Amino acid sequence: MSNAQHDPSSEAAAQPLISHLVELRDRLLRSLLIVLVLFLPLFYFANDLYAYLSEPLTALLPEGTSMIATDVTSPFFAPFKLTLVLAIFAAIPFILHQIWSFIAPGLYQHEKKIAIPLLISSIFLFYAGVAFAYFVVFPLIFGFFTSTGPENVAMMTDISSYLNFVLKLFFAFGIVFEIPIATLLLVWSGVTSVESLKDKRAYIIVCCFVVGMLLTPPDVISQTLLALPMWLLFESGIILAGIFVRRGDDEYDDEEESEQT
Repeated sequence: MSNAQHDPSSEAAAQPLISHLVELRDRLLRSLLIVLVLFLPLFYFANDLYAYLSEPLTALLPEGTSMIATDVTSPFFAPFKLTLVLAIFAAIPFILHQIWSFIAPGLYQHEKKIAIPLLISSIFLFYAGVAFAYFVVFPLIFGFFTSTGPENVAMMTDISSYLNFVLKLFFAFGIVFEIPIATLLLVWSGVTSVESLKDKRAYIIVCCFVVGMLLTPPDVISQTLLALPMWLLFESGIILAGIFVRRGDDEYDDEEESEQT
């Protein structure tokens, strides 16, 4: 029997795939390493970080009351979880840079020009959403909750429940503030158009309030504080899409003309 013939073309095609997988693995390991590097020094200040995070609520609690831990492990794991999430938040620029470095070689020149501002803007908008939640939303909703309870009920929130609540809002507002980027990408990719989004504006406003109702506590204040920024961010996304997509198309046409000549 003759030996099996090896297809050189299949081996050549497998080499780039393997190299891409190796590069992806290396970038994931680098991202995990930077999270660990940020986590270790932050963990030393874990209790102080939790105290700062809980300040919007503890400042409104009645005198003589405080937060409680209903689980034996909560005093350790709640600050631990907070520190880990903060390390991931702080590492987001590096993680996105690793993602960008992985996909950038496959992009056209005009795509790279628009992708870099989008990358920087997405980082800024995510942090802006988290800051908006902490400095604007938390004082309002905690003031509402602490003022509406019965007088004979002392409000003493569990530290793990509080952490889960605020992290949920952090992620909600951080993602919601990415709406301009998402809108721009949808128009840029051809999924929709600026004119189509304008025609559906009324439906999108209703969807903003529905999402605000689902992602926030059952009170009008927090729902409105999420829905209104969503609507305004959507409008800014339409404006950006009308500017950048037209500019990107012009640069793409110029790039094709230069290649033909």
